Amino acid sequence: QLQASGGGLVQAGGSLRLSCEASGSIFGTYGMGWYRQAPGKQRELVAHRSSGLITNYADSVKGRFTISRENAKNTVYLQMNSLKPEDTAVYYCFVDLKFQGRPRDFYWGQGTLVTVSS
Repeated sequence: QLQASGGGLVQAGGSLRLSCEASGSIFGTYGMGWYRQAPGKQRELVAHRSSGLITNYADSVKGRFTISRENAKNTVYLQMNSLKPEDTAVYYCFVDLKFQGRPRDFYWGQGTLVTVSS
């Protein structure tokens, strides 16, 4: 129901754009965002964008990453510029949404691997 894409291998200083689309009989979407988990580390919030367009970023990505959403497509994006080796992680999208006939809940994408080489 959440399909993430856009990960890959990139050199330090490069850019990648992640996408995550929610599909199905969606009644409404609320907050959307991205977490990441590096090897041996806890999952951390990277960026979040509310339905009211309020955005929050981890300090480590401020000024380099931009989160955006396209409500008509139930899609959230993460534009990542000036990538660093420490950005290497599996990136997970999440969406706070309500499917028709179901309670509002958080849903997770399958994870997409971003590898930044030095």
